[in-house]
Amino acid sequence: MIAPLRYSFEVKCSVEHAFDVWTARTSTWWPKSSTMSHADGLQVIFEGRTGGRIFERTSSGQEIEWGAITVWEPPRRLGYSWHIATDVASATEVEIRFSDVGDEKTRVDIEHRGWEKLAERGPVWRDTNRGGWEDTLPYYVAACAYR
Repeated sequence: MIAPLRYSFEVKCSVEHAFDVWTARTSTWWPKSSTMSHADGLQVIFEGRTGGRIFERTSSGQEIEWGAITVWEPPRRLGYSWHIATDVASATEVEIRFSDVGDEKTRVDIEHRGWEKLAERGPVWRDTNRGGWEDTLPYYVAACAYR
């Protein structure tokens, strides 16, 4: 088994706002350097339902799929398959929990798993994704503080 990537941190906002920023306001914080098209003015879209797509849409209307929602329990839990920059058969799994810790703060727990299905590519792809998370999460934390 290849160990999952795990991140836990607090954001300065309600659980509802933290979930909304992740799923409905993604375009405001997701860096275009962490997209497939790197296009100006693109949108990152979570179709808010189990089975919904996660994708980027460029200003010209091109859609590039990143994954599919597997768990949709607003505002507490979100799960999705993740195949950005790879094929659907190589999708890994992301689960995010949003927990109220009081004083208008939310604990966000992320687990990104399923690397073993990639066989020998698993450890390298895990390390690549670690870099992606570590580059992207500070933008999310900052967006949660903005209202």
